[in-house]
Amino acid sequence: MTQSAFIGSDDIRTAFSRAMSDMYRTEVPQYGTLMTLVSEVNDEVLQNDSELLADMQRADELDRLDVERHGAIRLGTAAELNAMRRLFAVMGMEPVGYYDLSVAGVPVHSTAFRPVGEKALRRNPFRVFTSLLRLELITDPALRQHAADILAARSIFTPAAMELVERFERNGGLTRAEMEVFVREALETFRWHSEASVSAATYKALHDAHRLIADVVSFKGPHINHLTPRTLDIDRVQDLMPTRGITPKETIEGPARRKCPILLRQTSFKALEEAIAFASDGAATAGRHTARFGEIEQRGVALTPKGRALYDRLLNEVRALTEGGSGPKPDYVETLNRVFAAFPDDYDTMRREGLAYFRYGLSEAGKTAGHAGPAGIEALVESGHLRFDPIIYEDFLPVSAAGIFQSNLQSNSKARYNAASSKDDFERDLGRPVIDEVALYAEMEAASIRDCLAQLGRAAA
Repeated sequence: MTQSAFIGSDDIRTAFSRAMSDMYRTEVPQYGTLMTLVSEVNDEVLQNDSELLADMQRADELDRLDVERHGAIRLGTAAELNAMRRLFAVMGMEPVGYYDLSVAGVPVHSTAFRPVGEKALRRNPFRVFTSLLRLELITDPALRQHAADILAARSIFTPAAMELVERFERNGGLTRAEMEVFVREALETFRWHSEASVSAATYKALHDAHRLIADVVSFKGPHINHLTPRTLDIDRVQDLMPTRGITPKETIEGPARRKCPILLRQTSFKALEEAIAFASDGAATAGRHTARFGEIEQRGVALTPKGRALYDRLLNEVRALTEGGSGPKPDYVETLNRVFAAFPDDYDTMRREGLAYFRYGLSEAGKTAGHAGPAGIEALVESGHLRFDPIIYEDFLPVSAAGIFQSNLQSNSKARYNAASSKDDFERDLGRPVIDEVALYAEMEAASIRDCLAQLGRAAA
């Protein structure tokens, strides 16, 4: 088989993400309503903000907006995580970042599978936030062993899907016909199944330990529990959701509303309560399960370690003011807006203070200047020879993810698990190290500077 006969991973990823979106729209009709609302809001924003439209066109960010999605799944075993890594590799998706959600009362740790190259991100930045249940956090030894036995007995991938993964690894690619089969077979892993694989009594015991444990252990596979489109105005979507018959969560997770967005803001609609049938020796027992929901996100600029430290300090201040103590709690949104006023809200200040990452490019003046332009990046920016655009944050925030999980599991638990972060264990189960997302952003910025200096005929500094 010649390399030219293979379909690129970007195309496989796009085909899979579209198929998943179609499947989820059928399974959760409110997702389709949400997609329509987000599209309308995005069109409205771009029609009313010609500067943003021009910036997104120049940065080649506009075409990806309509196809952009992230999903989330929850796995039960190291073998499932390792195999999922191999399956996502077929689509050009690599594990980026490590997230320990146990500190926020959710017994999982996670990574995000996503494309990492700039060209691949522009094509389709599909991401899947993938969590692994930490069985050691189940305090009841008998229940912990029972959960482990249940998970060990299941197989979440079809034989055809794994055969095509092996063929991809062996041959270096898939043909178009193989891709079509791969997408169809891989989709089965993420499909909703209304039949539980456990009895009602076992489900209740798992549920009492933690709702998320019941969701991971009680079914034959890790059904996709949400798909998330990207909006350019999450506050507008939040306000309009009730007009479309959708009930949003009470508050938007992440930083305050800003003129220049940073990192990630997320909201969601309440999880569906769905009918399920429990396994039984006799007739199946009817029950209810709450897991799947709709989510929306607004992405901003990626922050440097200095910027992230400031963000974390301000968010911790907000949480201390609104969650601590025994007296009346101040309004969360008002407190968030007030505290986050300390974070600069213009891109140039963020850039000059080293708080965020930017992609540099030559302006029209810079393209004609050559050696005649001033020396140094700052001088080139000030003279108008260089322009800069924010590098979009492609990753996640553990506190926000936990907030979404807790809200949609209908849990207000503030439990903290007495277990250390376990990145080494996670990477062992994964079968490779996770990629440092900060290093990716730093290299994107550095590469853009090198390219600009090369075009100007200067040695990269």
